[in-house]
Amino acid sequence: MNDYHIPVLMKESVDGLQIDPGGTYVDVTYGGGGHSAEILKKLNSGRLYAFDQDQDAARSLPDDQKFFFIQGNFRFLKNYLRYYGVSHIDGLLADLGVSSHHLNTPQRGFTYRTDARLDMRMNRIGKLSAETVVNEYDAGKLSDIFYRYGEIPQARKLAAVIIQAREIQRIETAGQLISSIESLIPAQAENQFLSKVFQAIRIEVNRELESLEIMLQSAVEMLNPKGRLVVISYHSLEDRIVKNFMRWGNAKEQPASDLYGNSYDPFRLVTRKPVTAGEDEVSANPRARSARLRIAEKK
Repeated sequence: MNDYHIPVLMKESVDGLQIDPGGTYVDVTYGGGGHSAEILKKLNSGRLYAFDQDQDAARSLPDDQKFFFIQGNFRFLKNYLRYYGVSHIDGLLADLGVSSHHLNTPQRGFTYRTDARLDMRMNRIGKLSAETVVNEYDAGKLSDIFYRYGEIPQARKLAAVIIQAREIQRIETAGQLISSIESLIPAQAENQFLSKVFQAIRIEVNRELESLEIMLQSAVEMLNPKGRLVVISYHSLEDRIVKNFMRWGNAKEQPASDLYGNSYDPFRLVTRKPVTAGEDEVSANPRARSARLRIAEKK
């Protein structure tokens, strides 16, 4: 493991997989390899397939015959694993959201705390960037992402202010974006407001919620009976989707249906309520404060 990303709820999440030493496991968010390293320690004849769409994640990979790295978006989970001849798995772990590396690398443009160029692409060969979203989306589309992905009540006003500002000058950096919306930033909740604005744009750039739903649907289909689904989320939008999948087998708040229209719930909940980080972990890694771990077992 390196300083790319500090893994959150390490023991709780890896223990939650209930690893069979000969089983097949997937870490769909490799990052700095912290969770993967712990999983590998518990395998002998088993295999671990790790995903990450960020090219930087491939800089430090373990030299282990049990380990297979896939540089790609986890939304293509089934397709990539099919290439390796894998149709069923015994467990899947996901540590969602933005990594420590993204936030600590100013030129990636993920944070409002540094005046870097607006980017936010987790996959740097992707065509859509934060700068494109801010400067080329129309008022309706902008307000929609701020309301849906940032849960910002004044989303329409926010979109209108941005459009007014970009008509004068293209908004290329985090500083320019913050300056353009300065009149709307609450004096007593500046960081919270800006976090929501940047979160909304980041989710749109990376199609995060859409990819999450596709990946979870693949997990529902691919997990063996007694296989574990272990997911760490960091905001209510992600957590709601994960909760619904574990409860109903889909992102909707109603049971999934089979080919004949019969409803079924594919999982047994291992954690009725999300597991959160303790005081010591939050003190050592403030990002852990918002982490919510949920675990379910395939029936």
